[in-house]
Amino acid sequence: MLTKKGKYGLKAMLHLASHPPGEPSLVSDIAEANNIPKKFLDTILGELRNAGFVNSKKGKGGGYTLARSAQNIRVGHIIRVLDGPLAPIQCASKTSYRRCDDCFDENHCGVRLVMLDAREALAAVLDNRTLAEMRAAAESNEITLSYVI
Repeated sequence: MLTKKGKYGLKAMLHLASHPPGEPSLVSDIAEANNIPKKFLDTILGELRNAGFVNSKKGKGGGYTLARSAQNIRVGHIIRVLDGPLAPIQCASKTSYRRCDDCFDENHCGVRLVMLDAREALAAVLDNRTLAEMRAAAESNEITLSYVI
C-alpha cells in the first residue's frame, strides 16, 4: 500500500513538474496547493533531494525544482525512495529479498508465488510510467493501461 509519505511525495513531484523547468517552488506553496503538512513535506523533499530527484536553492528566488526532466523520472523510482520496495512481502522483493522464517519450500509457496505476480504487475505499471505521463493523465483526466497481465 502506498503510504501518505509516498502519496505526498508524488503530489509534490507533480506540482514541480507542472512548473516551467528551473522555476522554483516554495515548500509552503507546494504544501498549501496539495494539502500536505509543511513539516512532513520538508522531510519528504529532503529525501527526494538526497536521491537526486529535486534540487533546492536557499534564499531569495529559492525553492525546489526537478533535478531532471519529468520525462526522465519514473514513478516507481520515486515510490521506492520514499516507501521502499514495491513487493508486498520481502520474499517477493527484488531489491530487499529476505526468506520468510516460516516457509519450508518457497519455490512451492502459494503466497509467495501470488505476491511475485503482484509485484511484477505493480512494477510493470509504475516503472513504465514517467512523471510527465502521470502529469498529462491528471491534466486530461485520462488513464491509459500500458501493461498486460
